[in-house]
Amino acid sequence: MKTLFQIILIGLLFTACQSKVKPDKTQANEKADLIVTNAKVAVMDKNYSTAEAIAVKDGKVIATGISSEILKYKGDQTKTFDAKGRTIIPGLNDSHLHLTRGGRFYNAELRWDGVKTLKRALVMLKEQAARTPEGQWVRVIGGWSPFQFEENRFPTPEEINEATGDVPTYILFLYSRAWLNKAGLATLGIDEKTKAPEGSSFEKGKDGKLTGVLLAEPNPSILYARIGALPPLTEEQMVNSTKHFYRDLNRFGITSGIDAGGGGHKFPKDYTGTKLLADKGQMPIRLSYYLFPQNKGAEYQEFQEWMENNEVGHNGEIHLDHGYELEGGGEFLAWSAGDFENFLAPQPLLEDRPTWRQDIKQVIRLHVDNSWPFRIHATYGETITKILNVIEEVNKETNGKLAQQRWLFDHAETVKVEDLQRIKNLNGGIAIQARMAYAGEFFVERYGAEKAKQAPPVRKMMDMGLPVGAGSDGTRVASYNPWSSLYWLVSGKTVGGFQLAEPSNQLSREEALYLYTKGSAWVSKEENVKGTLEPGMYADFTILSDDYFKVDEEKIKDIESVLTIVAGKVVYGAEEFSPLSPELPEVIPAWSPVKYYGGYQVK
Repeated sequence: MKTLFQIILIGLLFTACQSKVKPDKTQANEKADLIVTNAKVAVMDKNYSTAEAIAVKDGKVIATGISSEILKYKGDQTKTFDAKGRTIIPGLNDSHLHLTRGGRFYNAELRWDGVKTLKRALVMLKEQAARTPEGQWVRVIGGWSPFQFEENRFPTPEEINEATGDVPTYILFLYSRAWLNKAGLATLGIDEKTKAPEGSSFEKGKDGKLTGVLLAEPNPSILYARIGALPPLTEEQMVNSTKHFYRDLNRFGITSGIDAGGGGHKFPKDYTGTKLLADKGQMPIRLSYYLFPQNKGAEYQEFQEWMENNEVGHNGEIHLDHGYELEGGGEFLAWSAGDFENFLAPQPLLEDRPTWRQDIKQVIRLHVDNSWPFRIHATYGETITKILNVIEEVNKETNGKLAQQRWLFDHAETVKVEDLQRIKNLNGGIAIQARMAYAGEFFVERYGAEKAKQAPPVRKMMDMGLPVGAGSDGTRVASYNPWSSLYWLVSGKTVGGFQLAEPSNQLSREEALYLYTKGSAWVSKEENVKGTLEPGMYADFTILSDDYFKVDEEKIKDIESVLTIVAGKVVYGAEEFSPLSPELPEVIPAWSPVKYYGGYQVK
């Protein structure tokens, strides 16, 4: 039985097959800065139209259509590229990606993202330990799942110690557990007498000695604290790190990202790497950011200070519109109202934290009174129900002012269908991420396969007309590779190939791409300037290595960009477009894992 959304989509796709987007005749005398021909351009307008060519001027799309018509925009100074039949899509926009934090640490981290065997992961660990200088650490900070490995398991403490020896090492899996080798335990002074934060523990073996495993049960403070104790990069290294991280995002066709802050990541101090690039006009990606409070119990005061000294919607860089822009508050608004998404531990309950309601209500009210958009981290349906009660109260107390501004829930894996309607009634939205692709097996183990079939209920959200944006929650949870997320949305499978979503909760490729383009633009109030390749929209797009719309489903995960364009300018090129890639400085420091392995692994 097809849903209403699917029936409408079939009609739209039929219409799209019969027509192409035509150039705007009022611009017939305009000469383009850039033209790409011989392509399959997915315009991603309401009709899911396709075209053969695209013309760009002053950083915006001026026309798409058949090549002969688009070539009329060619002038003496126009650059032209032949796509050789490849597919062009709007630039991908990750609606929940920790960009500034990811860039801050990228050069210091060994990435297991995409590694296919545990054997290979341990070899990388050993090689990196051998080149890591005294005073530094080997660190693997998220972006992987044990089920992506052929061995289908976690590394053991013994394997980690054998690979790393006396070089301190920290390995993080989601926000559920981590491993410290013996050298790491000694460096941090952790022993059997060390007390873990409430809601977490240091695992002990049968002999009563520490194994090196740190468990969030479900409080991740024990994991945050250890990450925070690791030596930072210098400012010069951090700027270099940010450049290389953003290049790897461009490599996958990401042209925009919405930063959700993060624990242990303070504004403005820890945003330096990105801010310096923005001030110099060197941003290869459009970045919108939300502010995440760090002081538990003093969130209201933090937000109050931020609101007094910062302007929402202010573009911090004059060289690229919407290049570095503050959007609002979240994803956490109050730590006491956080429901940590650790599927390896029991679900946390808000009622166990008596101040949660007053804490989050006063922060939400502060946002509404100051016309600041906000987003709220909420994994479980029970949490969303309770927080919606608070949101409805604030909306009533402010005479509907809350419902007049942009707000949303993040994650929402087990949101209740009846609460989707409540969110819609208040003009809210939802940003979903591929966390289930990396932790779905553990979700099934704890909550059952039946519940996983609709976690999150993306199809129902879309059928109801709710605004929905897609993303990854990279880099500490899922990988930042958007194609892993798109694969999950289309197939309903984890990165390990485990079937989670039932057919009724799987999306067509067009629908999934919509969520990663126009859908995500809604999250940052940018749906009128990006997300499609219609005339007047930002010329942010990518030429793909494979046809996303036709390639075998399992091959979606392997797609990359061969040419990524932001504001009509090349920010990344591969294969025949490699010579067009802007030059990057050499990776520093010299021992950086990025220098030897890069970021996302294809081997």
